[in-house]
Amino acid sequence: MGRVTARRRVRHLTTEDAVARPDTLVVEEPLEIRVNGTPLTVTMRTPGSDIELAQGFLLTEGIVAHRTDIVSVRYCRGANEDGSGLGQNSYNVLDVTLGPDVPAPAVDLTRNFYATSSCGVCGKASLDAVRLISKHGPGDDPSTVAAQTLSTLPGKLRDEQKVFAATGGLHGAALFSTDGHGLVVREDIGRHNAVDKVIGWA
Repeated sequence: MGRVTARRRVRHLTTEDAVARPDTLVVEEPLEIRVNGTPLTVTMRTPGSDIELAQGFLLTEGIVAHRTDIVSVRYCRGANEDGSGLGQNSYNVLDVTLGPDVPAPAVDLTRNFYATSSCGVCGKASLDAVRLISKHGPGDDPSTVAAQTLSTLPGKLRDEQKVFAATGGLHGAALFSTDGHGLVVREDIGRHNAVDKVIGWA
């Protein structure tokens, strides 16, 4: 799998000078998600937690409603053979097998899916399409969180963002228990990808 960061020479500019120096940058690579062997979407993401990303993406897009709707998720080794003879990263294509009772995404849906790391609503034809996707509304969960606990969560998230600390250029998302105990933190160059990784973990 690709690395999350890479060392590169950059030109650091100030009002007085420009200095070339090494820096740690976040890696961004494409990930193609297939459903039952059929390409669904390509998203730009920070490599890592790809299976969680695919599972979370399918849930947030309304393609699946529960973890049990997914039979398997696997990397497609050699899926990027393009006849050029050049080796390509086989960890950039995932195939998700849905359960026999789960309908495959509609053909017109696959044409509308292209997601960049900066766009969480790409491919939607209208705001109503964004609003109607989730099969789980916030009102479905009776849990409450004390305001004092809620106010501590951003700091707890930042404390766990190791790649952000090294690069200064990565979004993070986390899942906490109602008493503020951290359950999982995921980072990605796209904030919606970080959220999908957390949802896929859960």
